[in-house]
Amino acid sequence: MADKKKASSSKVTTRVVASTDGAKKPAKKQTVKTDKVAAKPADTTKKSKVKKQRDNYFIGAWRELKQVRWPDRKATWGLTFAVVVYSIFFFLLVIALDAVFKYLFDFLVKG
Repeated sequence: MADKKKASSSKVTTRVVASTDGAKKPAKKQTVKTDKVAAKPADTTKKSKVKKQRDNYFIGAWRELKQVRWPDRKATWGLTFAVVVYSIFFFLLVIALDAVFKYLFDFLVKG
């Protein structure tokens, strides 16, 4: 019975690790077996909790930024061009709709 509890308390975690060499290799999988450990007692000071939460946030944000695949120069210029064209199109569409609604409003008021 004690063996069952001990076996059920272990946890298997699979992590996918991306390669940083830029090659088109499949990601590596690592399997880690960990045992459940009793939780540490909570800190009694509020200041240390806030600092720890802030530090954890920045550590997590840094890890996420390291996983981002940034576009190359050609893709960046292509996307920039697409945003500029999209913005000009909608600028012209709003100007045209404004002119049409202004004409209709003036037509109905002078009517």
